[in-house]
Amino acid sequence: MTNIEKKFPRIIVVTSGKGGVGKTTVTANLGISIAQLGHKVALIDADVGLRNLDLILGLEHKIFFNAIDVLEGTCGLNQALIIDNRFKNLAFLSLAKKKQRYNFTFKIMENLMEAIASYGFEFILIDCPAGVDIGFINAISAAKEAILVATPQITSIRDADRVASLLQINGIYDFKILINGIRSSFIRNKHLIPVKDVQKMLCAPLIGAIPEDKEVLLSINKGEPLVLNKNLSISGLAFENAARYYLGKDDYLLDVENYLFTSFYKLKRSF
Repeated sequence: MTNIEKKFPRIIVVTSGKGGVGKTTVTANLGISIAQLGHKVALIDADVGLRNLDLILGLEHKIFFNAIDVLEGTCGLNQALIIDNRFKNLAFLSLAKKKQRYNFTFKIMENLMEAIASYGFEFILIDCPAGVDIGFINAISAAKEAILVATPQITSIRDADRVASLLQINGIYDFKILINGIRSSFIRNKHLIPVKDVQKMLCAPLIGAIPEDKEVLLSINKGEPLVLNKNLSISGLAFENAARYYLGKDDYLLDVENYLFTSFYKLKRSF
């Protein structure tokens, strides 16, 4: 066992391969949900040049430094880590900003994660850039777990399957699926692939399914993640349920295909 495995918290990369599947929204809402359960969480935006996680979190006006500034000695890590005023146990870090370029090698990412871990974070969620190029490789290099985000469309599933193979090639065997953008009427009319079929096609444990919801778009534009709403929409509830299930605190997943708050289906726990 290496030092990184001994001392690091759970480092989880949230990835998809294909862009536009809601990966950043998933990172924000899962991260906040885990923080709401009492854990200390760091959210890392690894999309160099196209960061959006700060917007979804509503922290864009608080970002003055990033990881490159830390590496170049411009500031300390404590200055680049932005603590969310809503949760003292939730922090955000951007790897870089627009037009900055830096070669984030495995060793640099490993050292960065070790430095973040020294602040006592139990979970580090890394929002992975779209695609499977060097940005993807850098983002996953220090992770030990992955959440693979897909929509119930064949193109998204094919891309997710490719990413699943790349995760395993790079030593990440512990990955689970979160299906986003569920439209129950489309599934009933066979225009989209059912949740259970997506899980079978990707051959990995399912931690949750998030329905398409107008509240998602509103929350993004306002910089207020769904799970912070006092009156949770079905999507907000599904995100909370997915976080609880991922942490082993719930044996059931919401049956979002039927949009029934009282209906659940039980899946065999795979972790």
